[in-house]
Amino acid sequence: MNESAFVIFIIFAAIWVLMATAGVIAILKMDGQRIQFGKTGFIIIVPIIAPMIITLIYATIKSRF
Repeated sequence: MNESAFVIFIIFAAIWVLMATAGVIAILKMDGQRIQFGKTGFIIIVPIIAPMIITLIYATIKSRF
């Protein structure tokens, strides 16, 4: 895969994730709710974020060798 296209894709995806996070925070703050993360939120976010991090680490290690 062309590395420049991959980098552009990752940057574009990161921008969308940041915009979604900002949108959720804005909606919660608009209603006057406190932003807090409990055990349930942690249990939900770990299976979503962990594969992404593992995949990026694997791709980085694989591209080095």
